[in-house]
Amino acid sequence: MKKKYFSRIALISVCAVLLSGCSELENFSISGNGQQTQEEELVSLGLTPEFNYEVPLNLPNIIVDQVGYAVNSNKIAIFRGEILPDTYELVDAETEEIVYTGSIKEKGYNEITGENISYGDFTDFEVPGTYYLQTEMIGQSYSFVISEDPYGPLFDSALKQYYYSRCGLTLSTELAGSAAHNACHTKTAELKDDTTVQMDVSGGWHIDENGTRNVTEGCQAVNNLLLAYELFGDIFTDEVGIPESGNGIPDLMDEVKYEASWLLKMQDATSGAVYSSVSAIEDSGTSYRLYVEAVTMDATIQFAATMAKFSYLYQSYDREFATVCLKAADRAYRYAEQYLNDVVPEEYFHAAAELYRATGAVQYREAVHQYLSGEEALNLDNDYVFWGSIVYLSTKQQVDVNLCETVITKLLADAEEISYDSKKSKYLTEGNEAQDNNCELLRKMVRLAVVDHIITNHEYMMVLENHLHYFLGRNAACISYLDNAGSRNYIMVDARMGIMKQIDHDAELIVLLSAIQDNLRTIEESNME
Repeated sequence: MKKKYFSRIALISVCAVLLSGCSELENFSISGNGQQTQEEELVSLGLTPEFNYEVPLNLPNIIVDQVGYAVNSNKIAIFRGEILPDTYELVDAETEEIVYTGSIKEKGYNEITGENISYGDFTDFEVPGTYYLQTEMIGQSYSFVISEDPYGPLFDSALKQYYYSRCGLTLSTELAGSAAHNACHTKTAELKDDTTVQMDVSGGWHIDENGTRNVTEGCQAVNNLLLAYELFGDIFTDEVGIPESGNGIPDLMDEVKYEASWLLKMQDATSGAVYSSVSAIEDSGTSYRLYVEAVTMDATIQFAATMAKFSYLYQSYDREFATVCLKAADRAYRYAEQYLNDVVPEEYFHAAAELYRATGAVQYREAVHQYLSGEEALNLDNDYVFWGSIVYLSTKQQVDVNLCETVITKLLADAEEISYDSKKSKYLTEGNEAQDNNCELLRKMVRLAVVDHIITNHEYMMVLENHLHYFLGRNAACISYLDNAGSRNYIMVDARMGIMKQIDHDAELIVLLSAIQDNLRTIEESNME
């Protein structure tokens, strides 16, 4: 936080302007950094006093997950300082009683942030409650809870972000609270390239405050949401608090169906091609017009993959609607086949893999095998290669065992690299100095969650938990990047830093939360046996 102090001479000059009357202030303004927008020459006595001090932000040097820790999970705090005492204390926030004393263990110098880092491990303390840590020399931490399910409310909140993002639907105060509003963007839209063409494109999820809806971003979010459901389906309930709650279908699947219904409206009925997005543009300042952007190959082939995936997973709830989605996916794929020079090979592979699992058709299998048998090594950092590879491993259709072995070997190698790089980092993640690579960290955690599901590795789960702790404030800036969570939330610093209001990153967060919630559920069930 910066505070500007002006010289007495400048203060007298401003007072003189104020005394001269309000009319003199018409063109006076102050910019966002606290400096005058117009420079004035001040008569001085030859002195150039400068009272411009930077007051450092007072952040705690005991850094914790500001939401808390699960009773049966690892509990690690980070201590910053070159000189530290040997021990720290865990204090009950309600009674102010010291309930635990632990040792501070030196970790080393963190070159990224220029800090000396040490750890305190209080994993063996398992009494639920609200606490903070304290020690001599550097004070105390933010408060946090220890409980059986500290992340349950966050999990539900992350899921409900999609309900808040729904377009074309009235959100009731009962279900949406302060986010309630009347149905928006319900007008008939015009095709931007030919405004004589009228289209009903109501529905879907907003991707920004302007009401934009985008096919590729929507598909990317759906792919990860469905991945979370496929791996950890048992933890998804029918009681998140959306209009469909209580209908016997997990609310996540109801939410994805809302987006899928909009995606169907974005497909051209004649060709099978898919329009890319819908934009709302102000018209005369009192109204708006909706424009449908042109067909793109990215939108078309990604539509094919996502609708095939949804069809496969939704058929047990509504076979008729699932069939409609599958046919739409096949039509989009066939359209893209006519223009393969314009189709990204990785996206084409992903669509073929999803359609092969859903249909078992030979043409799709051949396309999958051709890609996996290519000379280039699999790049699982690419979302479409990753999704397509996982689908191929999970299909009940005929597969090539050697290709499956290649995919699994690559998955395990990448997971080991992610785990190693994370554990050697002082903050137990690969967060960079600016802490602006959260999307990269989330993507890696999606990969690790999948591998952990396949082989159940305790170390991988620790890495997953450490990243959640990082997102919830156990980082150099002491910022919680999740909505309404933590003592120092991102909204206090920069509203653009949040994760949950971005539908694609929120979906990756849900994969991470799902893996952790599923692990906590497994531990609880084991303890009950």
